[in-house]
Amino acid sequence: MNVLMKYIKKLPVFLQMILNISLFLVGLVLSFLLLKETWSIFSYVFLYTEADKNYYEFTEELLVFFLYFEFIALIVKYFKTNFHFPLRYFIYIGITAVIRLIIVDHDDAQNTFWWSIAILVMVGSLLIANSKLLKRES
Repeated sequence: MNVLMKYIKKLPVFLQMILNISLFLVGLVLSFLLLKETWSIFSYVFLYTEADKNYYEFTEELLVFFLYFEFIALIVKYFKTNFHFPLRYFIYIGITAVIRLIIVDHDDAQNTFWWSIAILVMVGSLLIANSKLLKRES
């Protein structure tokens, strides 16, 4: 029984190690994709002619760039805060994702309205998450 308890106590450490390695690998992949998106934005601004430019696609690429950036920042913050994901980073990612959705798919006014309400709710959640009641010492 003692041998089993010894292994059970080591299980969370082992799972934490697997999680950390996985998040590190995801961070590397996201960093590569961020560099690829940076090149795409750079080439769009400096290499495309005016006839080739589509500003909706550029805005979409720019928001995807920020999503990659926010996910990488979330992973960095996870490692800096002793393996803790701050709630406000998830809210930032959600707001950016919904803004991208509105920009890309804005044909139906009713859906755009509801997505805007979702952003308002997330901003309210962000205010609550940043209040002193939920603030955690970093």
